[in-house]
Amino acid sequence: MSREVGSGLYIAVEGPIGVGKTSLARILAVELNAEVVLEDAQANPFLPDFYRNPRRYALQTQLCFLVERHRQQAELKQIDLFHQRLVIDYIFEKDAVFAHLTLDDRELDLYNRIAERLKSDVPTPDMVIYLQSNPQRLMTNIRIRDISYERSIDERYLEALCEGYNRLFFNWNRSPLLIVNAAPIDFVHNVEHRRRVLEIVREMPPGTTFFNPEA
Repeated sequence: MSREVGSGLYIAVEGPIGVGKTSLARILAVELNAEVVLEDAQANPFLPDFYRNPRRYALQTQLCFLVERHRQQAELKQIDLFHQRLVIDYIFEKDAVFAHLTLDDRELDLYNRIAERLKSDVPTPDMVIYLQSNPQRLMTNIRIRDISYERSIDERYLEALCEGYNRLFFNWNRSPLLIVNAAPIDFVHNVEHRRRVLEIVREMPPGTTFFNPEA
């Protein structure tokens, strides 16, 4: 049985690099009269170095992301989520997806021990929207937005990233999950796509729901 959106609501939008998380989060915030919280990935001082030399800067980059994401997510506990609507463009668990791609075994063991201690401070969203796409579409989006340090990203990395996100959400049961085939979607310019996704979000069905605009 589904439940309609009430006065309190916490929605998280997730997906790989270039899929449109921030665009959808902003749209949802306007449509649902919610506050939007955005991750500032570009504030990570190690990120440009990581894209130039991934092996050397992987651990520093990942730990910096972990600490900052924990800080921002822990601060959400200070917000009255029972009476305020909130949309955020990532979940804390995303950090582990990237860590498993970039860290070696010893680094990953250290990372996991730190992350395990931090995760209890993080609130669980009422609903997660997973924007699923393919490396080719993501590559196109990344080229269009043309962030300098992202120019070295290749399709092999994006393919591994998509697989990591699929594993994360394959058995997701921490909150209702909406999986959207985002490859053919344009949330910014296609009013019908936006309307159909908002319809599902407002209903908030339990379990996992799939939305494919081509179906």
